[in-house]
Amino acid sequence: MRKTLLFLALPLALAACHHDEQAAQSGADATFEANLQQQLLDAKPGSVIDIPAGHYHLQRGLSLRTDGVTIKGAGMDKTVLSFKGQVVGPEGLLVNANDFTIENLALEDTKGDALKINQGKNITIRGVRVEWTGGPKTTNGAYGLYPVKTQNVLIEDSVVIGASDAGIYVGQSHTIVVRRNRAEYNVAGIEIENSVNADVYENTATHNTGGILVFNMPNLSQAGHSTRVFKNQVIDNNTDNFAAKGAAVASVPRGSGVVVNSNDKVEIFDNDIVDSQTANVIISSYFSTNYYNTKGVAADYNPYPKGIFIYDNRFKGGGDSPDGLKFKTLKTAVYGLNGKFPDILWDGYVDEKSLVDGLPPANDRFCIQNGDVGVINADGPHDYKNPSTDTKPYQCTLPKLPPVVLDPEPKA
Repeated sequence: MRKTLLFLALPLALAACHHDEQAAQSGADATFEANLQQQLLDAKPGSVIDIPAGHYHLQRGLSLRTDGVTIKGAGMDKTVLSFKGQVVGPEGLLVNANDFTIENLALEDTKGDALKINQGKNITIRGVRVEWTGGPKTTNGAYGLYPVKTQNVLIEDSVVIGASDAGIYVGQSHTIVVRRNRAEYNVAGIEIENSVNADVYENTATHNTGGILVFNMPNLSQAGHSTRVFKNQVIDNNTDNFAAKGAAVASVPRGSGVVVNSNDKVEIFDNDIVDSQTANVIISSYFSTNYYNTKGVAADYNPYPKGIFIYDNRFKGGGDSPDGLKFKTLKTAVYGLNGKFPDILWDGYVDEKSLVDGLPPANDRFCIQNGDVGVINADGPHDYKNPSTDTKPYQCTLPKLPPVVLDPEPKA
């Protein structure tokens, strides 16, 4: 009988011990969270907030409003801020400040956007991992790394996984460098939207719905232009689109490598773009999106992509299983049941009012210098009825854009 009582008591003791450990951990997390938020509130220009290695659980979003602050962890896999139990605040960390640096930590499972930086100058994001650990889901936060209305922005050596909109997104900003990052299992891996002077290079975008996007949306604070996308690995971006209904990226076809939508002066060069099942490069206008709406669009909005220059890329595979019935029907009609789209797909929308002898002005043209790469003009304006595979209209060159120079250059 005594042995039986001992065996019965042991699980109860272990359960009580486990409960005590959970309570202790919960208390430690609450203390850590309160102390960290107080550090952010008390920060002064020049403050460095060091977060030691550890896995911390937070229930409330964090915020910073002081210029000149640096937040540092011990490494993107060592210092982990988990928001899995977040009950307050839409973001993980919201920053409204200039001269801000964040590096070497992770933000996991935020309720909404992971790191939003609003209206700051001189922003550096380095070695930050953002991840929704349950895999691609519509209920994941929309944006991972999310500077908006910012200037002089550097995002480097970071990782974003599982965003339901864009993993790395820079919007309505100026003077941007996005380099050496990895974006995977997001709807959009990397997106530059309504921004001016951006260099996107040496990144890896894989297993997203669309790898790298350069967009221009209506009714925002500025129009975007002058983006260079180069030396990137854009590979196997064929994840089903899991964006929330009505989101701009909900219209991105599964299997899109690099997508330019309604943006101007975009260079795509020296990239490896591989196995995008719809097309390795898509050039499109606002009219081809499922959020197209002529009502309420500002009169000065330009829906046509202009000055697009594609050259010296390495394409492989792709085009064999396009997303959507219209694309499938178009592929079969032009290339046969077992055929595939060429590497470059253009929706065919062009500003008819600007044409001279059937072509846009010289600097507004769509030019390709990429060996014998194929192109299809899908004839979107006429519901894909008269597509063309003639490559002669694209045999031109454009003035090359200058490199983006950050000023001041962020300190390593």
